[in-house]
Amino acid sequence: MSTTPAAPRPPMLSTADALATLLAAARRVDGAKTVDTFEALGRVLATAVVSPLDVPPMRTSSMDGYAVRAADLAGASEASAVTLPVSQRVPAGQTAEPLAAGTVARIFTGATVPPGADTIVMQEMVRSDNAGATFSHVPPEGEWITQQGADIRRGSVILPAGSRLTPQALGLAASVGSAVLDVVRKVRVAVFFTGDELTMPGEPLRPGAIYNSNRFTLRALLGELGCDVTDLGIVPDRLDATRETLRQAARDHDLILTCGGVSVGEEDHVKPAVEAEGRISMWQIAMKPGKPLAFGAVRRESAGQNGGEAFFIGLPGNPVSSFCTFLLFVRPFILRLAGAESVEPRVYSMRADFTQKKGDRRNEFLRARVNEAGGLEVFGNQSSAVLTSTVWGDGLIDNPPNHAIQAGETVRFIPFSELMR
Repeated sequence: MSTTPAAPRPPMLSTADALATLLAAARRVDGAKTVDTFEALGRVLATAVVSPLDVPPMRTSSMDGYAVRAADLAGASEASAVTLPVSQRVPAGQTAEPLAAGTVARIFTGATVPPGADTIVMQEMVRSDNAGATFSHVPPEGEWITQQGADIRRGSVILPAGSRLTPQALGLAASVGSAVLDVVRKVRVAVFFTGDELTMPGEPLRPGAIYNSNRFTLRALLGELGCDVTDLGIVPDRLDATRETLRQAARDHDLILTCGGVSVGEEDHVKPAVEAEGRISMWQIAMKPGKPLAFGAVRRESAGQNGGEAFFIGLPGNPVSSFCTFLLFVRPFILRLAGAESVEPRVYSMRADFTQKKGDRRNEFLRARVNEAGGLEVFGNQSSAVLTSTVWGDGLIDNPPNHAIQAGETVRFIPFSELMR
């Protein structure tokens, strides 16, 4: 009796190829809005911020002291001090009068330098009494003066379109008078979870059930990215229920995110449901943890909405696998949908203070933390089910396939702080 040999499995995708495919498919969502600069934290600029003025808009003093003409102090020394009368006092925020020849101005940090003055002498180097201000040295011209436009020149782009707005970026925008900013609308994400074994915290844990930790982790990660999130809850392990939830999720969302049910078991209905409602590619990614990932799209009932489909990403169900695949793939995909130009996290070269005698054939992402000596140590159990490791750790070591790690060597480290913003 002859049997047809099974078709060979396609090779696993590298993490770099999988990410490149996702980012190539992502397109910035339609729509922008004007928001108060106070409310723009974490948003992505739809249009560049161009400065309408120089910053600072005038010459200012960077010290408390005295504004002078350096030429008026010619010859000043410890042996031959020069005393000049104080002709005006210039606090920050007030107009300075032109400096009369042979006089000095008492000036404070941030104040406008009087026309005619060409240097500032800090107050610690001046003796002051009723006769005036006494100087015992000749300062270099321009000392302690911040020139007009030293920080920003009028007409320059200070924040390009596609910038994700940090607290310091908001301050920079405010420094040129931007009370409002044009930002890309928030990415709308629908998320749901599959598995009849899933139970919500607060409910009795029946035999064979587990608490749905992924729901809390993924919702929080989406919130950190500033998404508008619709949580469609736990969907029964039935094809009809999964298809109906997909149709509902596609109506008003840019991305549908699921967790679990993307394998090929009899109770895994997400793949056939997405195939029936749209299109899907099942990827085996050469990474550990997080090998299975699904990517595709679901048709909208109204073809006129944003190209007629919502993107779909299906994450594995193991908690560490879903956590890592979200950080490495979903996060940059969402940022690109939001219009962000920079989506790659910073990677740091750090010393391994441990030995791993055997590498895996896949690209490993080891949960690690920084020790007091400034090196990295790894969590003892790297199983994809051990969520404890993600709280214990400070980030992920990106270890290439088939690479054993020797103590003292340099490894690539991606802090969680880079992956959760």
